[in-house]
Amino acid sequence: MIQFSSSKNRFLSLLFFFFLNIITAQKQPKLENVQIAFLSDVHLQDLFGKFSDTDYRGILNPKTGKYTLVRTMASQLHSTRIFNENYFAFIAALDDIARRKIKFVALPGDYTDDGQPIHVRGLEKILDEYQKKYGIEFFITTGNHDPVGPFAQESGKEDFLGNEGKSQPIYSKEGMYKPNLEFEQPVVITADIAKMGYLGITDNLKDFGFYPDKKYKFWSTPFAAYNSLDYTYAKAEQAALLSNRVYEVAPGYEVPDVSYVVEPVEGLWLMAIDGNVYIPKKNATSDPKDPKNYAEASTGHNNVLSNKKHLIKWVEEISLEAKKQGKTLVAFSHFPMIDFNDDASAEIKELLGPNKWQLNRVPVEEVAQTFADAGLKIHFGGHMHINDTGIRTSSKGNTLVNIQTPSLAAYIPAYKLLTIKKDNLVDIQTITIDKVKRYDELFDLYRTEYQFLQSKQTKDIWNIDILKTKNYHDFTDFHLKELVRLRFLSDDWPVAIKDFILNISGEDLLVLANIQSDKDFDAILKSKENFKTEWAAAEQKAIKILAENNLKKEDFKKWNGYDLLVDFYRFRSADELALADVGEKRVQQYKVLYQLFLENNKESKAPLKNQMRLFFTIFSKFMHEVPADHFTVDLKTGVVKSLK
Repeated sequence: MIQFSSSKNRFLSLLFFFFLNIITAQKQPKLENVQIAFLSDVHLQDLFGKFSDTDYRGILNPKTGKYTLVRTMASQLHSTRIFNENYFAFIAALDDIARRKIKFVALPGDYTDDGQPIHVRGLEKILDEYQKKYGIEFFITTGNHDPVGPFAQESGKEDFLGNEGKSQPIYSKEGMYKPNLEFEQPVVITADIAKMGYLGITDNLKDFGFYPDKKYKFWSTPFAAYNSLDYTYAKAEQAALLSNRVYEVAPGYEVPDVSYVVEPVEGLWLMAIDGNVYIPKKNATSDPKDPKNYAEASTGHNNVLSNKKHLIKWVEEISLEAKKQGKTLVAFSHFPMIDFNDDASAEIKELLGPNKWQLNRVPVEEVAQTFADAGLKIHFGGHMHINDTGIRTSSKGNTLVNIQTPSLAAYIPAYKLLTIKKDNLVDIQTITIDKVKRYDELFDLYRTEYQFLQSKQTKDIWNIDILKTKNYHDFTDFHLKELVRLRFLSDDWPVAIKDFILNISGEDLLVLANIQSDKDFDAILKSKENFKTEWAAAEQKAIKILAENNLKKEDFKKWNGYDLLVDFYRFRSADELALADVGEKRVQQYKVLYQLFLENNKESKAPLKNQMRLFFTIFSKFMHEVPADHFTVDLKTGVVKSLK
């Protein structure tokens, strides 16, 4: 170290360090306006893929004259994701990214249907095309659908669409499925519909972050023995071998962890976290390579705390190294790190029960605290197909911002765009994919399916009006409405509250919210004659409250309980993006109802009154949380500011 011993040289000492700081500052990379797009839960099914071991090509589309591998409309209207039209939405999103000249794209998992060879090849082909044509660099990490388990396994689907509108089962092995030939075509057998494990996924998609590239400034894994200061490509090549990226998830059971950190441009570190934790089942055999031994990984980071602790240590080490070197660290994984229910999970559990609404997927508070203390400032997650922003500051004062990336296969289809600004600031935009070319290309095939279901007098047929939608946004909105009708109503809601909501008008709900009788709502509605006085008084009170809020009673006549539930799910899925479909006026009405139920029924022990109070408490949280459309994040302080 240079020393200046003489007091006369103090000036020279100060001058030396002044110029040293200038040189250091000049070496710091300028990342301002560097952009990264995040596309999560694409769930690509290659509509035009070809099986390598069978002549079966799918169903002939009369509109295009092409064979396509299509899932039935019935199946996708009972699923939380669209299976078919999202193929075109993915292309539309990539076209939008190319038009914006964005050069870095991260895919936080579930980029395929279920990690099947035919769909993995399809994804590889699409990414390779955009990489070569537009110079886009893709960085992907694993989701619980790719791979579905640590090792390859036989599989298939019975709900492809076949000739005559019947279902077409496609399986990877004989004897896995016996079709009902009245409703289904004979089974097609192909190995290309099996589920790949880590080896197949990473080998096929090695060019998209899973393995190092000579053009990267730095690339490493949780198991690498080097750091960024002694990094070489040769070391990275060796560290990237799957045999060098394994850990013991439980005694005697070794599985891969393909997390990595990459520096694609000077100064930017992207951390791709493999949050899959495949824990052996209680009845597991002694064969650690048997795919049937492992439970699925949808629980996410909760299991990282218990069975993947090395990952936390690695995150801490990389975060510290990034801080020392002045790198901007952006993390992404498939699973959320913060409660994605706008901190309404406790009320949801009280209203619907502990096993509803995928509450098992909500990360416990320790997850946020642990990753915040490990040094993460910003993390992009997926998995839940929702738009959301969560903030947690740990006991040590570290703040983590978790950004939930919407799915292109659900309402509202969108991707997140991060733009690095100066002074530790990043700009986050939510880019919706509203209009998609060819989104209606398969509609003629669905009409054939619908006619077949009608001929069989099938119960609860999907609503054919979905084929009248004019754009992809409306298509996903209709998908959500049908999902509420065909699945959520029966799966999510207790019978009493479901029947109450479905048989009530907005106007009745407004009046009931002002009645403070000990009787429950259903009793009041069944015998209005006995509650004339209370009803009239409640109506007058409601009119006064509405006048104070510039609302009219007639506004509440325009919607019913089913509309209320649809809007409830809209906000749960899309956060503030749902405002465009629900409307400011309707939202204002819901806010008034929330206040009334909170004020007039908080002491009531009547079940329905308590349930509706909880319902509107949850709904209010969905509408009143952290910005989730266009906002900035200060990576130093964790402060999130809306730009709308």
